[in-house]
Amino acid sequence: MIHLYGIPNCDTVKKARVWLDAQGQEYTFHDYKKEGADPANVAAWIAAAGLDVVVNRKGTTFRALSDADKARAADAATAPALLAANPSVIKRPIAEHAGGLLIGFKADEWAAALS
Repeated sequence: MIHLYGIPNCDTVKKARVWLDAQGQEYTFHDYKKEGADPANVAAWIAAAGLDVVVNRKGTTFRALSDADKARAADAATAPALLAANPSVIKRPIAEHAGGLLIGFKADEWAAALS
């Protein structure tokens, strides 16, 4: 089973969900806006994929952070709590699956990983 994390109105999350549905892939969706983000999950994603992959530095939420919070986002020890408090700063979507972790959506990468 795939566990998909994201924000439902995010265009990239929408594309991933449409792709998963078209492939007949079953998944559960974790909506950060309704369910929040778990710092333990965020720490595990950072450990598996790296801080630079998990933190979404391109979004408006990241750019609006204070310099102190941006520094916290750049430190693997303090980033999980900051990202859990500001889930829009987490790259989207994140898909946990039996074979590992997918971050961001690229159909060819997802097809290779989930087939």
